[in-house]
Amino acid sequence: MFPYDAQIVAAVAAVPHSIDDVVSTLRSIDAVCADNDGLKWFNWLYLQVTLAVQQRVSAAGGFTDPAWIAALDVEFAGFYLGAIGAALGSGTAPGCWQAVFNVRNQPAETRIQFALAGMNAHINHDLPQAVVATCQARGFQPQHGTPQYNDYTALNSTLDAIITTAKQTLNVRLAGDSLPDVTRLENLVAAWGVAEAREIAWKNAEVLWHIQGAPAISATFLDSVDATTAVASRTLLIPV
Repeated sequence: MFPYDAQIVAAVAAVPHSIDDVVSTLRSIDAVCADNDGLKWFNWLYLQVTLAVQQRVSAAGGFTDPAWIAALDVEFAGFYLGAIGAALGSGTAPGCWQAVFNVRNQPAETRIQFALAGMNAHINHDLPQAVVATCQARGFQPQHGTPQYNDYTALNSTLDAIITTAKQTLNVRLAGDSLPDVTRLENLVAAWGVAEAREIAWKNAEVLWHIQGAPAISATFLDSVDATTAVASRTLLIPV
């Protein structure tokens, strides 16, 4: 779709092993993408979020279990980078991500729509799987009320602040031109909340944990999550 897509695919080919690796890859994507590429604006928002997590993980007392949060951050990022590699390479991305990639060159869209549609896909579809994988690797079950859950929810205020700023900064057309005085964008953007999405993602992680011994059921559940998330992504990307 864009002449530099092969460069993006090359940038996401390496598997990240640390938050530093994730930041480096996100910066590489940002450096390649043109301003009229919707991918740039989700990637920009995700970079701000990752930098905030990196800073808090490094700070004394930032989390009860900073190693778990760091591991989750890296695992989580892998789903996004994998979706890019599949969509722009030779694979097939999940439907919720494909809904974003399919319209990333549409000038009628706004930057904030791409940022939130990407967050929608990443949190609702990818985050439950990342939580389960990280818990498996560290040998405990995802549950409400645990120190890890408390660390997970402690990020909500940080994410809310970043997204609030993004809603103001990215409230322009994809190419940067201003919007009409009255649009439906305000209601569209206001309807999506990060804390609510992350709580649903955690609950879905608990479900996935309990059905992981039944691969067919797990696959059906994830297909359903992908389908409903794709609907939300397409709704967020209706031209305004």
